[in-house]
Amino acid sequence: MGIDVKIVFLTTDDPLYLPAFYERVLDRWAPATEAVYIVPPLYKGQSSLDAALRYYRTFGWRDTVELVRRVARRKLGGRSIASVCRHRGVTCETVADVNDAEFLDRLRAIGPDVLVSVSCPQIFKKPLIDLAPSGCLNIHGAILPQYRGVMPSFWMLANGETLAGVSIYFVNEEIDAGDLCGQRVFDIIEDDTLDQFLRRSKAIAADLLGEVLQGLDAGTLTRTPMDLSDGSYYSWPDKQAVERFRSRGRRTWP
Repeated sequence: MGIDVKIVFLTTDDPLYLPAFYERVLDRWAPATEAVYIVPPLYKGQSSLDAALRYYRTFGWRDTVELVRRVARRKLGGRSIASVCRHRGVTCETVADVNDAEFLDRLRAIGPDVLVSVSCPQIFKKPLIDLAPSGCLNIHGAILPQYRGVMPSFWMLANGETLAGVSIYFVNEEIDAGDLCGQRVFDIIEDDTLDQFLRRSKAIAADLLGEVLQGLDAGTLTRTPMDLSDGSYYSWPDKQAVERFRSRGRRTWP
C-alpha cells in the first residue's frame, strides 16, 4: 500500500531516548516525512543552567552526574535525531519557537497533512494546532486521562503502579486533553529503572504511532473524547516524591 499522508514532526533535542524512537518510526515512515523540527529541551523561560539545577535539586548529584555523562557520551558518539534523519534522507532542522509566525509560514508552504509532537516541551497555540488539515497528534507516556502532565513514567514508578501505557491524542488548547486515537497498555517490570522503563515505553510508542499513522493514511482512524474527571495530573516531582520512588526500590539508572 502506498503512503499518501504528509507528516511533519515537532520534537526536542534528546540524544538518550529519541534517536531509537525515530529509527523505529522512520524505517517505515521516512517517505511520508517532510521534515523533523527540533526545539531545545527547555521549558518556556528556562535556561540550560536552570534545567540542570532543577534536576540536581530534585534527584541529587549522583543522578545528575550520570545524566550529564550519558548525554555527553551520546553527543560525542554522534548519536542524535539529526543523524537518524540524515541516514534516511529526511530533512531535519532546529527551530527556537514552534509558534513563531515565520515558522508557521514555512509549515504552510510544506503543506503537511498531520503534525506529530514527540516530547516537544513548548505549549502549542491555536494557529499551530489548526495548521494541518488532519490535525496535530501528541504522544504521551501514560494511560490517559491518568497521569496527565509532566514525567508520567517517573510518577507511575513512584506510585507503585503495575500497569503503564502509551497514548496518542489530537492536541487541543488544554494539556493532555484532546481526543484519543491510540492507546497501548503494558506491564511494569518489577526491577525496571526509570531509564529502562523509558526505553521500553519509547519503543512501544513508536510502534503505536505507526498504527495510528497507518489508520490516518487509510482513513480509518477513530477519535474518542477523554473523560478528564476520571484522570489525574502531575507536575515536576519534589524531593518527597523521589524518596517515595527510591523507597520502592526504584533507581533512575541501571
